[in-house]
Amino acid sequence: MSAFGLLIIGDELLSGKRQDKHLGRVIAMLAQRGLELSWARILGDEPRVLVRNLRESFAGGDIVFSCGGIGATPDDRTRQCVAEALQLPLALQPEGVAEIEAQFGERAWPQRVKMAEFPQGAEIIPNPVNRVSGFSLRDHHFVPGFPHMAWPMLEWVLDTHYPHLHAPGAVAEQAIIVRDAREGDLIPLMEDFVARYPALRLSCLPSGASEQYYLELGLRGAGELVASAMQALRAELEARGYRWEPIALT
Repeated sequence: MSAFGLLIIGDELLSGKRQDKHLGRVIAMLAQRGLELSWARILGDEPRVLVRNLRESFAGGDIVFSCGGIGATPDDRTRQCVAEALQLPLALQPEGVAEIEAQFGERAWPQRVKMAEFPQGAEIIPNPVNRVSGFSLRDHHFVPGFPHMAWPMLEWVLDTHYPHLHAPGAVAEQAIIVRDAREGDLIPLMEDFVARYPALRLSCLPSGASEQYYLELGLRGAGELVASAMQALRAELEARGYRWEPIALT
């Protein structure tokens, strides 16, 4: 199954001037389509760091969304760094130019059209807000940092380029609370469970309260497998004398 990654770009995020809003939204839009985010990185606008991370990302074979840094001001360097990472020239993308000209007319030149300078071979991502496009190249999709622009553009990418990956309801999750249990007590059980169900992801979250200590154990993966594995997990816990309670997940 294809893995999805997210790059969130901007010095303002690392300095604390702005707080990221993209991570939670991207997780939600993927979940609506039965998909999951495998990894995310927050990067500044330093070209050396951007190029290194982009080269690694392009080599990884994942589907990657990137938010931020595609404007025309000197601190927007994502387009240039993508070109350097792939050793491609920047060139005016005709569809991108046409979109900007349709929005701004004569005011598109000479500055605004620079935002349609993409690495050679890129396709545009339509911007429903101001028609200044993002771009797609090799399963990487670059959109502005502004959430009101970025989010509908990413939705468009998912529904236009990857409808064949959509599987609503394919991913299920169940969790239970195990009373009076500590992580160390259940490590052998959890190790055995991970070995028996390699297609599932097991999570263990301890409570911080010493007076009423408990563990939250969760399973995530394909629906039918989660259901049968959780039944087995509860039986194992009962056999060891532990009390458990179901958790309603939102």
